[in-house]
Amino acid sequence: MKYYIVAGEASGDLHASNLIKEIKLLDTNATFRCWGGDLMQQQGATIVKHYKDLAFMGFVEVLANLKTILSNLKFCKKDILEYKPDVLILVDYPGFNLRIAEFAKKNGIKVFYYISPTIWAWHESRVNTIKKYVDKMFVILPFEQEFYQKHNYKVDFGGHPLTDVINDWSSEKINNETWRKENGLNDKPIIAILPGSRKQEISRMLPIMLKAALSFKDHQLIIAGASSISLDYYLDYLSGKHVKILFNQTYQILKQADAAIVKSGTSTLEAALLETPEVVCYKTSTISYSIAKKLTSVKYISLVNLIMDYEVVKELIQGEMTDENIKTELNELLFNPKRRTVLLDDYHQLKTKLGESGASKKIAGMIWGYLNQ
Repeated sequence: MKYYIVAGEASGDLHASNLIKEIKLLDTNATFRCWGGDLMQQQGATIVKHYKDLAFMGFVEVLANLKTILSNLKFCKKDILEYKPDVLILVDYPGFNLRIAEFAKKNGIKVFYYISPTIWAWHESRVNTIKKYVDKMFVILPFEQEFYQKHNYKVDFGGHPLTDVINDWSSEKINNETWRKENGLNDKPIIAILPGSRKQEISRMLPIMLKAALSFKDHQLIIAGASSISLDYYLDYLSGKHVKILFNQTYQILKQADAAIVKSGTSTLEAALLETPEVVCYKTSTISYSIAKKLTSVKYISLVNLIMDYEVVKELIQGEMTDENIKTELNELLFNPKRRTVLLDDYHQLKTKLGESGASKKIAGMIWGYLNQ
């Protein structure tokens, strides 16, 4: 069969690549034309547009790049019609993908959606668009089933694919001493810094994160660099500072870290699954934050807290994201044994809620089953 997949972000590239891998085991004649990234390409997909050219964050930024976004939408629609896929699989990225879903459905193309838009957080009315234009929705968060059930729309839950990703990585035995030596690290404990994968995020958050972390003189600091960002961009923020930048080693950095400062997003869940104590941070433009605050209806922004439905990890958002507040929480995470014990207990409960491993395989099986009904 012919599959057309649209993933507009790094996390979408990761989960879509694992989905492609599993679909290929079921459908030996499968061909994939995609919007995504390097990981999807490594699984044999033809990449039409790379997610690096698609990632616009915040209301102001979207408006500033509206011409590009509209051009991308037009091109995507044309490309789908020319390819004539048996199914369109949309991966998260709702601002773009819900428009593509409507177009595809109106043109008689079967529409599957993998990783639901966060309509339970804001703009809940989008559920009507999904009910109208999406044939099958596959969710990865346990509470999303109940949300959609409330709207009389059946969805499929197969677990969270990150569980598999972390398990697969953990099965690779890495010698920690050798890893430190190869990367020029000393024996000091590590504080990990994950400032996001977009320049807008890094410019707003990295200076504050660094100021907080640099006060811990007995620790060495490592920035988990995003592959989409050049080394030179990070170096602009590091003049005279003793900070290491490592690319494509996020899991090893988190696993070795005594604590992490993490920008809100998928990385907060990755840190939790790797059992790394973390403080979650987020800062955007004043206008974007004001609009988002009026539209959102959730108590938390981190996936860890959303899934558990109580504050497991500290969230420092917008004005609360100061170097002093980060330092205060890092002190707790690093030097308060009781705080660390409670946190690790919560992490174990989180893993139980996310379900058993094999999510990508289960979802691929569901997709193959629906296509052959």
